[in-house]
Amino acid sequence: MAKRRIAKRRIHAACSSLLSECVAVSLYASAPNKNNVDALVHSILKLERDYISRISHVEPGKKARDYFKALAASFLGSAVEMADQINNLH
Repeated sequence: MAKRRIAKRRIHAACSSLLSECVAVSLYASAPNKNNVDALVHSILKLERDYISRISHVEPGKKARDYFKALAASFLGSAVEMADQINNLH
């Protein structure tokens, strides 16, 4: 169970970093679209909720190790995609 707690903390930390970067870009960039920033913030929060809930409930019929490897790879891809969207706000 401790490994799940650590994974949840890491997801929370990564999403917090994405949120702070999004807020910084919205404050210091030259007039980003407010609707785009709001949508991005909501999608980051949804990403965090989704992956934390997926950690708590392993899919039946899958080995836990394979499930968590796939989950980590999926989260990394989603986080990189969010970071790219933040960079495009400029």
